[in-house]
Amino acid sequence: MGKPVSLNRYRKEKVRAEKKARADENAVKFGRSKPEKMIVKLQQDKTRRDLDNHELDE
Repeated sequence: MGKPVSLNRYRKEKVRAEKKARADENAVKFGRSKPEKMIVKLQQDKTRRDLDNHELDE
């Protein structure tokens, strides 16, 4: 007869695989690539600089 097998291990592996698959789907659906994030950051920095340069001095 074979060795006893822990079914909990297989259940946990299955749950982990399902969570990873869902995380990958969400990353594709909602995630942004590094260049996209950098473009947005640069645009925000430029907007902030432009607004700071247009402040009125007292």
